[in-house]
Amino acid sequence: MRAAGIEVESLRTAGGTKVDYDFFAGVAPEVLNPGGTLPGANEWDRPLSAAHPNPVVLMHGTAGGAQTNWGAYVPLLVQQGFSPFTLTFGAVTTAPWPLSALGGMAPIEDSAAQFGALVDRVLNATGAKKVDVVGHSQGTIVPDYYAKFLGGADKIGTYVSLAPLWQGTEVFTNKLVGPVEFHVALDATHHVHFASAKQMIRGSDFITKLNSGGGPYVPGIHYVNISTRHDEFVRPYTSGQVPGGLGDDVINIVVQDTCDRDFSDHLAIAGSRRAATMVLNALDGSADPAHGPRGVPCELVPPILG
Repeated sequence: MRAAGIEVESLRTAGGTKVDYDFFAGVAPEVLNPGGTLPGANEWDRPLSAAHPNPVVLMHGTAGGAQTNWGAYVPLLVQQGFSPFTLTFGAVTTAPWPLSALGGMAPIEDSAAQFGALVDRVLNATGAKKVDVVGHSQGTIVPDYYAKFLGGADKIGTYVSLAPLWQGTEVFTNKLVGPVEFHVALDATHHVHFASAKQMIRGSDFITKLNSGGGPYVPGIHYVNISTRHDEFVRPYTSGQVPGGLGDDVINIVVQDTCDRDFSDHLAIAGSRRAATMVLNALDGSADPAHGPRGVPCELVPPILG
């Protein structure tokens, strides 16, 4: 495949290994190795490549985890010369598995502190000056809180968001999650408190604070937002397409704008080859990640799987 005059290796078999473009590709590894790490992630001694000097921290979505959310992305990033790092943030580690594998349950402020601790560890181990971030769903707002309120602004370079919800969502309404506290249950005895649910409501105190000062963005960070019109959890989907203000560095992409065969929903957008190619372009600093330098295929993308 050739794009913008550059010969591009097939991303499906990049590096000689098949990439499974399926949002659920990381579920089997979690079942086989609960609480583990996907092969290729968190390799603290791996030298950074000259082409990709920033380690990439992957931030999962609500109820996702280090393995379950990134079964497609970890092998793809490794094959393309990046160094990916993962964590399961906001999980109740004292709960029995599989409840312990559900990340994003804790207050988002706590998850942001966990993210910051990982960033410091990654920078210290690799010698890098900054990390790049790829987030999905709740994982798109956790790093921003760290950057804006916990002193992390100068530690993030490129910040790519899949299905972002900068202005919150109308799916988690106050009638659903408040004033009654929301829990996720395995059975009558084992459950975890879903504290972050009400924070993601459009107009919540958390969302209002995140957008203080004119918007969610932090000067000096390059933001790329990738949304889908068919997002069933971020409603309206335009919550993730906030224009940048004066001094902000923001690129907004809606996947259907370049391909009417893309039916990505909230899950599929984190598993499709189309969105993954845009992410790679963004991490490489493209001014137009929706088109190049890696050619972004227009192909059928089914919902849920990608």
